[in-house]
Amino acid sequence: MKTKKLTFSALMIAIGIIAGNLIYIPVGISKCFPVQHIINILTAVALGPAYSVSIAFAISLLRNMLGTGSLLAFPGSMIGAFLAGYIYKKTNKNLYAILGEVVGTGILGALAAYPIAKFIIGKDVAVFFFMIPFSISTIGGSIIAYLLLKVNENVKILKNFGIK
Repeated sequence: MKTKKLTFSALMIAIGIIAGNLIYIPVGISKCFPVQHIINILTAVALGPAYSVSIAFAISLLRNMLGTGSLLAFPGSMIGAFLAGYIYKKTNKNLYAILGEVVGTGILGALAAYPIAKFIIGKDVAVFFFMIPFSISTIGGSIIAYLLLKVNENVKILKNFGIK
């Protein structure tokens, strides 16, 4: 089972890196990345919070190393991934995982991005500056993730893969 989880994780990281080079919305110093939110929710539901946060961290790190991401990807993706996974683990409800991702990224991740932007990147932005772009990105990605989870209910993709 661990091999299947690691394989699925590697697949999600690869998708995150490839899609990160193709699909993003630049907003000032941030790059909003709806595919990350899809990955966060799918991995939160399939693998749990630890794997979800680890995958979000790996994607953020690799995108930064490749020059296609920003430091703001870390709080934006990892907080949402954790909250989605944690809430799903407690409730076993897809909709609550999605809500966790939206709140975790759109509100908490956006607030956590402020000190990084101000003190590390050196950009003078308002405390709530990232809430709108992060929320738009996470809501878009969450809608797609919801549709994929609905398809999974009928087709059992994750179960056939041996994950859930």
